[in-house]
Amino acid sequence: MKSILILGSTGSIGRQTVSVLENLGLRAAGLSANTDVERMEEQIRTLKPAFSVMTDVAAAEELKRRVSDTDTAVFSGTDGLVKMIREADFDVAVNGIVGMAGTLPFLEVIRRGKDVAVANKESLVTAGPIIKKEAKKYGAEILPVDSEHSAIFQCLQAAPPKRRLNKILLTCSGGPFFGQSKEQIAAVTPEMALRHPSWKMGAKITVDCATMMNKGLEIMEAVRLFDLPEDKIEVLIHRESIVHSLVEFDDHSLLAQLGLPDMRIAIQYALTYPDRLPSPVDRLDLTKTASLTFAQPDTDVFPATELCRQAIREDGIYPTVVNAANEVAVHAFLNKRISFSEIVDVVRRQLERTEQISNPDLDTIFEIDSGIRKETEHFIATL
Repeated sequence: MKSILILGSTGSIGRQTVSVLENLGLRAAGLSANTDVERMEEQIRTLKPAFSVMTDVAAAEELKRRVSDTDTAVFSGTDGLVKMIREADFDVAVNGIVGMAGTLPFLEVIRRGKDVAVANKESLVTAGPIIKKEAKKYGAEILPVDSEHSAIFQCLQAAPPKRRLNKILLTCSGGPFFGQSKEQIAAVTPEMALRHPSWKMGAKITVDCATMMNKGLEIMEAVRLFDLPEDKIEVLIHRESIVHSLVEFDDHSLLAQLGLPDMRIAIQYALTYPDRLPSPVDRLDLTKTASLTFAQPDTDVFPATELCRQAIREDGIYPTVVNAANEVAVHAFLNKRISFSEIVDVVRRQLERTEQISNPDLDTIFEIDSGIRKETEHFIATL
């Protein structure tokens, strides 16, 4: 029986991971969160982990009072998170921490030689070469949890010894504004952007899906994970969200992974890999699926994917710039400080203004990330 460490256990990915653990009877070695004390207390009482962490110090103190009758140790802050990763007895860590905050925990897990089921695409986008080098050094495997990258990973299990991979086809629902014009999306409100047609996710990633920035980040993530240039990664709009992605081999054969739009499929596969076990997700009944449609994305109305392609082609610090500026811009949009259309405009401005640094080390990546966030906040304040 595998023992699982869940980083970001109270978020969307974390909660679905808890559901998978309960269904399979897997043990939770430790849990981490930021401020959601109530949900963390509930998870501790259900899963009975040896360790828990609240990165917010005040939240940790409150949690300690609430679970003092349990055997779960409560740590606080980033130091506490590192301490849990180093001391917990686990087989796989699920990295569901949002944003750059997931990078250092990711590396800590790898340096213990443990596998990582990764939903934190920002770490791979910004520090992918460093993470992959460390994973190879310590013998840790990176198991993708994003539905698209999990689909590709699953399809590649059927690859021949030399892989013979010609192309990756990333599918995309197109978000809530598929088919709309520039004039129509100019009036989009946060409430409208948060109505995703297929998936239930956190606010930031839901807005990224609406702008198509999420697909751009996934292109960069796929470059990191599967060692392909960006021009070998194609995006297909697939409104039904049934085909989660495809691979094309050199003989032009296509393999696809299909399933209902439920993240627990990808999470469970990462935790049970290379095995497959019964799932809590309903069976896909193709006789009840009216059609499976595919279309090219409109990069004129939704230019975020092309911006991300530019960033990963030039690489260096540019993926970090795009990721940092986008996080700030999305936050500003959700707080109604900028318009929906201005999100990508803000990111493009920061990319164009930033001088390239090739092969950055981790300190440089964090320095650039911090600087771009400050610059982007300052620019938005002047709008």
